[in-house]
Amino acid sequence: MLMTAIAVIATALSGLGVLQGLAGWGLATRFGTRTPAGTGGRPPVSILKPLYGDEPLLEAALASACTQDYPDWQVVFGVQSPSDPAVAVVRRVQARFPDRDLALVIDPSLHGENRKVGNLINMLPAAKHPVLVIADSDVHAAPNYLHHLLAALHEPETGLVTTLYAGLPANRSLAARLGMTQITHIFLPGALLARQFGRQDCLGATMCLRRETLMRIGGFAALVDHLADDAVLGRLVQGLGLRVRLAATVPLTTVPETSLPALFRHELRWARTIRLLEPAGFAASILQYPLFWALLAVLVAGAAVWSVGVFGLAWVLRALAASGVDRALHRHLGEHDVSVPVHLLPLRDLLSVIVMLASYGGKRVDWRGYSLQADTPPPLEPGMLPLRSAEDL
Repeated sequence: MLMTAIAVIATALSGLGVLQGLAGWGLATRFGTRTPAGTGGRPPVSILKPLYGDEPLLEAALASACTQDYPDWQVVFGVQSPSDPAVAVVRRVQARFPDRDLALVIDPSLHGENRKVGNLINMLPAAKHPVLVIADSDVHAAPNYLHHLLAALHEPETGLVTTLYAGLPANRSLAARLGMTQITHIFLPGALLARQFGRQDCLGATMCLRRETLMRIGGFAALVDHLADDAVLGRLVQGLGLRVRLAATVPLTTVPETSLPALFRHELRWARTIRLLEPAGFAASILQYPLFWALLAVLVAGAAVWSVGVFGLAWVLRALAASGVDRALHRHLGEHDVSVPVHLLPLRDLLSVIVMLASYGGKRVDWRGYSLQADTPPPLEPGMLPLRSAEDL
């Protein structure tokens, strides 16, 4: 009797996960048809690209920042050692685009625990322009990327612009495909659903703001001792009474892992960071893995026919929702192979739950060979603005 009750509860939780997936599909469809507002001007932009080491597809990602359909911009690359392998990649990019304004800053100065932000502090003096775009090294941007960022930045009461992003596997390994579908088919629709409920999270792959806004929140120095620098930046900007908006573009981010242990370490860093940022929301996010709950129902029900049917139905609906996200965002994702690996969805949900459970085992995370401690950023203040409507997405 107890096992039957557990199976019924697991089935109900699987149903909630399926509904969440279908809702994410609907929101992605609406997002995919968004028409951005006019730019309200096209001020010069400095793109800041902090780098550390070589990585798969790095040259392609950096080159995408050099092919923007925008009138006036520069790219500042930054490393903290002249022997960093990324230097050679930057030199190749500079040779490919001799007519672009591309600067390389090599500065070993350390400013705090977060080396990425320390790198940005070193790079900032080389940035010439009043609008700053901080983009991760693995971001592959479409030619209209800056156009969409600036369109959003010119919306009323906007202090910071960020973007959704999808995963781009750098290889055909199991780890890369699993990492890609976590980003594209779980994180992305989940981020849209969170904004629907009033959140204004800054998603750190891209952050665009005016230099004066950065100075008002204390500059990069206000972020340098926080691992979750994107979350801290978003909250500080909201503390000024300004909004964090999503641009109508979806860049790709490289998924470089070739092994499951490497993917596990990467996703554990994300999970521990998010757990400390939003403990209640993180715990509730276990509902977004319907195939885990359906599999649990099969196990505790002794593989009863009805439980196997539930599992099969959940798998079909989960696949439909993920495929719907692919179709909704096709114009953003282009011809890259980022379609959902339907046969891997049960394994993906199971791995996600394992990562979640492991995240409660500590606060230390691995970041490119460094062991850091995830921290809790400053809380939202009562005066910080909520989203007013779905149009604020």
